Amino acid sequence: MAEAILTGEKAKFTITRTFDAPRDLVWKAWTRPEYFNQWWGPKTFTAPVVRTDFRVGGRYLWCMRSLEGKDFWSTGVFREIVEPAKIAYTDAFSDADGNVVPASAYGMSEDWPQELPVTVTFEEHEGGTLMTLQEDGVPEGEMLDMARAGWNESLDKLARVLEKGEVDMTKTNLTAEPGKQEIVITRVFDATRDLVFGTYMDPELIPRWWGPKDLTTTIEKMDARPGGIWRFVQRDAEGNEYGFHGVFHDIAPPERLIFTFEYEGIPGHVLLETITLEDVNGRTKMTDRAVFPTVEDRDGMLQSGEEGMTETTDRFAELVEEKKRT
Repeated sequence: MAEAILTGEKAKFTITRTFDAPRDLVWKAWTRPEYFNQWWGPKTFTAPVVRTDFRVGGRYLWCMRSLEGKDFWSTGVFREIVEPAKIAYTDAFSDADGNVVPASAYGMSEDWPQELPVTVTFEEHEGGTLMTLQEDGVPEGEMLDMARAGWNESLDKLARVLEKGEVDMTKTNLTAEPGKQEIVITRVFDATRDLVFGTYMDPELIPRWWGPKDLTTTIEKMDARPGGIWRFVQRDAEGNEYGFHGVFHDIAPPERLIFTFEYEGIPGHVLLETITLEDVNGRTKMTDRAVFPTVEDRDGMLQSGEEGMTETTDRFAELVEEKKRT
């Protein structure tokens, strides 16, 4: 149900939904990036970037992407968090760096406020969850209709996510919280840990998945032992070379791999990468945590290589499926 109360030329509209899911799960779907990016945005949109510093005073940066590939960025600050009952935050249009921009930059009317307050509450209701969402200040008329339709389509997607009972991790999920020095990538593979670990560490297979598909990869050195050195070289269609190297710190098959990573084009910026593999009822959950020297280094990697990181993990998943069949 959705209703709008007009105040002058602005609207305070409320949407209520009852989900057939426990309140704790609905709360997770709103607060954990790996859940949130499964449903955020209207029905034809995806959410390729969800960075959430979920605490009072923490900022978020979310991106919705249309079928045509246009990105719509938004940012804001969490004002109140009462787990698992209430979230209050501000909402504003932004650029990819989180800088607030006029709503008109995304085709909205000139009278769209720079910042809107949003409040979401969650109540237990007949074994499910009653969610109430209130957003204040949307201009009346076409803009209000658009906002209401967008929210309802997003919540339709949320209902489908909740029906599964758990987040769909068979896609690559990337989390990079504002102000932190790390990127966390998660993915679940329908294969054993031994198969996943073996595929990851096989130097003959690495060129088939490491990096974007429009680059070729050569393994120049891979001394897979603590203290051993690895070095890969990638080449593009014009023959330009890009070198990467690091040192293995820990290898514990099939559970864990820790190593450093350095792009030779920007020497001295070394990150520490930890890959853990967890058995989940016969499947394997991979968590790839990369810690950068500074927040600026982390954000630079996101700007230049976020799509490449996702593509690499997707290519690896395809190879795991192939190896599972052989």
